[in-house]
Amino acid sequence: MEWVVKIGGSLFPHYSINLAQELLGEDVLIICGGGQLANQIREYHHELNFSPTASHKTAILCMDILGMLLADKVKGAEAVRSLEKAKKVLNEGKLPVLIPSMILEYLDPLEHSWRVTSDSISLYLSDLLDAKLLITTDVDGIYTHRPSMDGAQFIKEISAKKLLNFGETSLDESFAELLLKYKTSTYVVNGKHPERVLAILDGRSSINTFIGGD
Repeated sequence: MEWVVKIGGSLFPHYSINLAQELLGEDVLIICGGGQLANQIREYHHELNFSPTASHKTAILCMDILGMLLADKVKGAEAVRSLEKAKKVLNEGKLPVLIPSMILEYLDPLEHSWRVTSDSISLYLSDLLDAKLLITTDVDGIYTHRPSMDGAQFIKEISAKKLLNFGETSLDESFAELLLKYKTSTYVVNGKHPERVLAILDGRSSINTFIGGD
């Protein structure tokens, strides 16, 4: 398995379905973000002060839900609950969509806080698989500020060390720390444009941000 492709929850449902259809036949494992479901959990957490563990685990269940729904809508995709099953499905010529809660419940590798979201979870799992990571979102990559703000500038390439100072961008706060820990790199790309994703998988140039884990 060469790639883990995290499909951001902001792309669900239509863009994520379209992207997954385009990824059929590629050597990839799909992981879905929790989207608006996880955002609602975060709002409840801030309002009612649930424990970090309860919020962390329920946000992961949101990833499960969107993953199952995505696999249901894409012919040739299959929801899987283990990395071994993912490899088997891929060898059968189908597209594995990981339902990660069981793996994460057993291994419990990351801190229970909102600093860790599906971004860091996807990075952790790609490291387990010794696979490259590509993160798709609803913007072109990393910006100096939120893309909706005046003066926000697109960043073509950045080191994980520099990204540490950015706080939460289109990636979670823990992500850069883990990149440095794992000594790996990743791409962030707009999943509304599947041709950009496919270009990266094929080793061609694309509109994206490359983050080096130096």
